[in-house]
Amino acid sequence: MKRSLFYSIFVGLTLITGFSSCSNTKKPVNGRTDTPISGTVSFYADESFSPIIDEVRKQFEFEFPDAHLKPIYTNEIEGLQQIKDLKTCLLITSRRLLDSEISYLKTKRQLPQVFPIGYDGMALIVNTQNNDTCITVNDVKRVLSGEIKTWKELNPTSDKGDIEVVFDNKQSATLHYVVDSILGGKPINAPNVVAAKTSKEVVDYVDKTPGAIGVIGSNWLNDQRDSTNTTFKKNIHVMSVSIKDKATPMNSWKPYQAYLLDGRYPFVRTIYAIVVDPQKGLPNSFANYIAGPKGQLIIFKSGLLPYRGDITIKTVKTKK
Repeated sequence: MKRSLFYSIFVGLTLITGFSSCSNTKKPVNGRTDTPISGTVSFYADESFSPIIDEVRKQFEFEFPDAHLKPIYTNEIEGLQQIKDLKTCLLITSRRLLDSEISYLKTKRQLPQVFPIGYDGMALIVNTQNNDTCITVNDVKRVLSGEIKTWKELNPTSDKGDIEVVFDNKQSATLHYVVDSILGGKPINAPNVVAAKTSKEVVDYVDKTPGAIGVIGSNWLNDQRDSTNTTFKKNIHVMSVSIKDKATPMNSWKPYQAYLLDGRYPFVRTIYAIVVDPQKGLPNSFANYIAGPKGQLIIFKSGLLPYRGDITIKTVKTKK
């Protein structure tokens, strides 16, 4: 019988101090009445992280029923502007604050906290009619730069026509990651670029468009019916990516947790919490909850990679 290998991840999360010491005795700031475990507060997050944020938020509110968190899902630029204007105390996105942004906040007598909470794979998805599911990093760059325009240039036998590249929106953390980390700061020059409004619309567009490649955060793709986090949603194909000159099923990898951890999957971004909360109230507590043991375990179970944890990868042989 043929045997295949898959990787099973075991994680032990260490206790992070600080959250349990929050008290309800803080004096209100700017008329706020929230405490570390009660009140109603809105916060901002890049829309591409909404599935994992919703999971952690629901658990936090279950444990603290007097706490009510209202996420506002937007793009990265809008979220950062809200932080700089002090209109929100918490932003979850995929980059740190720049030195200039920290200096600006200090002029407003605010000292921001920025800390990583997890890792997300930048996934490439195609229509289920498209069997070209292995691609090299170099060819990804060539598609995004406009050097490759058709599927035949990737595979001479393909009948899928022109390549359409689909993002969530023009100001998202996803697009900024592509420009900064994949294209090295160069603009996206693919001739057929579609800007959907949300990550869900990216999946829906690819589901209906045989020639499309969607670029999306991997936290949108985990099939919740699979507790092992080794399958993705069934209505699209997730591409495997190779760092080699030619992509094959044996040298290409999907954005599974194990391959985010060991570096085999090349497109990985860090998720950050940016906190500007002088009152040390509900936004600060929620951010620390995400970074703490329970929040990190939820991130792990969602299929993403927690930032903190003693993670062990084991190789398991299975029979087919």
